[in-house]
Formats: sequence, structure tokens, C-alpha cells
Amino acid sequence: MPEEAPTAVRATAADEAHREALEYIEHVTACAGETQRRVLAEILEQNAPAEYLRRIGVSGAAPSADEAFRRLAPLTTYEDILPDVMRIANGDTSPILSGKPTYEFLTSSGTSGGERKMMPAIAEEMDRRSQLYGLLMPVMSQAVPGLDKGKAMYLYFVKAESRTPGGLPARPVLTSYYKSRHFLERPHDPYTVHTSPDEAILCVDAYQSMYAQLLCGLVHRADVLRVGAVFASGFLRAIHFLEKHWRRLCRDIRAGVLDAEITDPAIRAAVGRVLRADPALADAIEDACARSSWQGVIRRVWPSTKYIDVIVTGAMAQYIPTMEYYGGGLPLACTMYASSECYFGLNLNPICNPGDVAYTLIPTMCYFEFLPVQPGSSNGGEPDRRDLVGLVDVKLGREYELVVTTYSGLYRYRVGDVLRVAGFKNAAPMFSFVRRKNVALSIDADKTDETELHAAVCRAVQHLDPFGASLVEYTSYADASTIPGHYVLFWELRDGGTTTSTPVPASVYEDCCLAVEEALNTVYRQCRAADRSVGPLEIRVVSSGTFDKLMDYALSRGASINQYKAPRCVRPGPVVELLDGRVEGRYFSPKCPKWSPGNKQWIGGNAKKMDTS
Repeated sequence: MPEEAPTAVRATAADEAHREALEYIEHVTACAGETQRRVLAEILEQNAPAEYLRRIGVSGAAPSADEAFRRLAPLTTYEDILPDVMRIANGDTSPILSGKPTYEFLTSSGTSGGERKMMPAIAEEMDRRSQLYGLLMPVMSQAVPGLDKGKAMYLYFVKAESRTPGGLPARPVLTSYYKSRHFLERPHDPYTVHTSPDEAILCVDAYQSMYAQLLCGLVHRADVLRVGAVFASGFLRAIHFLEKHWRRLCRDIRAGVLDAEITDPAIRAAVGRVLRADPALADAIEDACARSSWQGVIRRVWPSTKYIDVIVTGAMAQYIPTMEYYGGGLPLACTMYASSECYFGLNLNPICNPGDVAYTLIPTMCYFEFLPVQPGSSNGGEPDRRDLVGLVDVKLGREYELVVTTYSGLYRYRVGDVLRVAGFKNAAPMFSFVRRKNVALSIDADKTDETELHAAVCRAVQHLDPFGASLVEYTSYADASTIPGHYVLFWELRDGGTTTSTPVPASVYEDCCLAVEEALNTVYRQCRAADRSVGPLEIRVVSSGTFDKLMDYALSRGASINQYKAPRCVRPGPVVELLDGRVEGRYFSPKCPKWSPGNKQWIGGNAKKMDTS
């Protein structure tokens, strides 16, 4: 039929694009060493005007610039470049880190001085990120055929953003992408037809955005072939939202009228284009959701779904059992490895067991180097640039810390990820994610290290002073069994030891919870107060002698009594069970900690909140 021709043409064009993408992956991985040398030369030539390169004695335009760079460039951390970042944020437009103008700052989930790290980005970096996105479906289609015959229910969200004193946007990398022309003006592709309207994705009201995206996902129930979100934690929040609001969503579908609480005009118009009264669909969804157990609910609600696309590596691995419970056996596809600093690579075997996920680094994304991690070491000694290993020189089974040099002006920057070489795609290594350095607790985008946690606890216990109580010992863990997950602190206390000691009221323990939260970094506080992706912090007071029992357990497992010290963070399992068995009281933070967009490190704290309307 004539009207079918455009669809066939589009399918043929998409298939040809997939073939070219797979050929591209073959080429750049086969020529990984040569590609990396070219990438470094391009970065140095592009950034030859940059003050930073001149400062370290590298002439980016010189024929031997790459050799000089490898010889002279030091390893860097965020603290090393922070003065340069602040100059750019405060309006200095000279070429400081990059030869091209800084277009925006991408705010990282990592923090420095309690504030989000801000990664400078040039406009062209969006092209590289979009290129990596363009490789995902060609790879996935090899593992799961027929994805062009339906839709994807992916739940995407933007987050609060601000402007620096110099007027540059400061926002998370995904917010930047969803607001870009690369996303909003994307050409039609039968492999990437989403159920969520752009208007719902771009709504900064998390409730209205979630409601509209789930409603549209339910309306297109019969066409949905895959579901997902960026992180497993975000997808589980959506399932919890559905569990709470499915009756209201079904009411909208039955009547063909959007709930009056959804007031955003753009969302109402977008949902109105697809929402029609459909009592039979409402009945089917009600039947799927009304059962006593929600095990396998994703298969019931979206029966044609082939897999769930979420990140389940790193801190997200703690959600795998819950994802499998709701997924009812659906594969968990972990497709991409990226950060605010740079996008890195993708999983060429996306429908693998979550424990077998390995990312192939794409050699055109940036210049990759690696610091060897000694077996059994947590942080190791002071690293030396002479220890750096190139992308094609890493060894199978060895662990390395990732170091990148980017087009946007990061040079030998230590990302903080520890990776293990799991194999090779041609000459390019495939890495499994081992851990994030110096992270004790993480639920969602938050990352809290032991030093920060200890300082927060020390501040909070001051609330106990009027009652003569003091902290004997403490530990913590990230409880992912709740939705959203939350931090748990186990406290063992000592009272004043006098007959006049006053019992500590529950309200004071709650004040302690809030005091800990107020002292944590801005990413944690945003997750709590704005994103609601982390639940209220909990203190569990344990009985006297509990940490002696914990030491006894460690010694029975082979720990040395001379070297033992109480762990500041524990993982779910026997240790948490031991601690939970001795809990005498549980207390939660009574409200969200204070948070606002911006960065207190900017001059005068004069961050400007962006108009997101």
C-alpha cells in the first residue's frame, strides 16, 4: 500500500545506519592504538591556545606535542583545576583549559568541599555524546531483534540548574542532553520511538513528569517492547510511584481525561494528544496491578517487554535483587558507561548477566590512560605519571584507575573509577566496573565518603551533650530495601553514668538525623530535598556491647586483633543482621535538609537560578 512506503524507507535507512555503526565500532576498536594517538594530537592542537598547556610547558601546535604531553603533563584531580574552573565560572573568557569557548558546566555527582564538581564542556562535546548514543541501538538490535516494531517506555527527567556568575549554565549532563537540539530535534528512527512526550521529560516538577510519563507508557501498553530509566534506583522509584497511583492512572485511562492535579499546560496538551477513553485497557491494567504480590509486575503491565534497560553496575548493583523481583525474569540490560567528565564506552553484550557487564571503551571519545591499582590496596601510595598505561597496553585481569584527557580541557584527569580488564574487542579493552574510589555510601546519584560522614556524625552527636550521653562507636550502610533507599547509622551510646542522667527524647535523635543530613554534601541534599531519590536518614541505636560483638565476629572470620577497627560502612549480610538484632530504637529525620541550586564557591555566592519555565 502506498502509505506504507515511507515506513519501509525509514526502516531501510535505519538498518543501513545500524550497519555503518557496527562497522565503525569494528574499525575504531581494531585500530585503537592509532586512533588514540590521533585523538591526543587533535586535543592538543585544538587546545593549543589554552593557558593550562602553556603552564605545563606543552605547545599544543608543535609536531611533537603528544610526546611532550606524555612526558610533562601531571596527573590532576578536581582540586588541582578548581581555581581555573572558578575563573571560568566567574566570567573569564580567555582560553584557560580549552582552545574553544566553554559552553556550559556539567555538574557531577562527585563533590569537592561539599559542592558539586563542575566539569567545563565545549559545544562540540554534545556531538560526541550523541555519537555514542547512536551506537546503542545497533548493538542492542543484534541481541534483541524486532525493536523497530514497537516503542520504548523510558523514564527520563531533568533536574534543577543554575547559571554561574559569568552566565554559563551549570546542570547535570543528562539535563543538558534532554534540552539540546540533538534530543529535541532528533529525526524519526523506528528503533527509538519513546512513549514519553518531550514536554513531560522537560517538566521540572518531578511528580507531574513521572505521572505523565507513566500514563503515556500505560496508554501505549500494547506497543511497549522495552522499559527503562538511567539508573536502577530511578526505575524502582517509578514502580513505587505506579504502586501508589495505579488506581488514579487507570481512572484517567477509563475516562480519557487527565487528572486535574497535573497542571502543567505543556504536559496537558501533550498527554491530550494520546489519551482516549479506553475502559478495556483500564481493566487490563487494574487486573495486573490489583494482585496481592507485585512480583513480576512489569511483565504483567507491559506483556510484550523484552528487557529492562537500566544501569546496574557500581552502587546500582545493590538494586539487582529488587529489579529481578519486579521484572519476573526479564533481562537487565546495562548498555553504557559515561560520566560528567566524558562519555566512555558501551556494553557490546548488553543482554548478559548483570555480574558479567563489561564496557568497551570507544577510542574516539577521549584520550584514555590508566593507573595500575595494586592488589589489596584501597588508595595506594602517591601515584606517579610514569606509571600510566595506554589503552592498548592494559593487561587482562588487572585493575586500573581511569585517567582521561578530553577535548573540553581536562588533562590526565583522575576520574576516580577503578576498572578491571575483562577481555578485548579487537585491540580495545573491555572493562568491568569495580568500584568508585573513596565512596562509603551511595543510594542514587549521591556519593558520601568516610571523612565527610565522620564529620557529619561528630556534628550531630553534640545534640546529646545536654543529656550526658556520648557516642561509643558507629557504622553505617545504604539500605536499598526501601524505595527510595536511605542511609542507616548504627549508634552505640554511653549515658552519663549518674542517677540524674536524663533519657534522650526521641525528638533529639530525630534532630541528630537531620543534623547529619544538613552536614552532608549538596548532591545528597538535592537527592533528598528536590529529587526525593533518597529517603530520610535513619539512626538505629544499638545496645551496649554491640560493637564488641561486631569485633568478635570479625576476629572469628580471621581479622587480626592488633589491626581491627570498627568499619565505618558495612554491606547487607551477616554484619547488618548482627547489628539489627541488637537495635533498641529507630529514629528518622523529620524533614528534608536545606538545599538550593547553585554553588557556594562562586564569588559572593551569587548563583543565578535559571528560568526553567
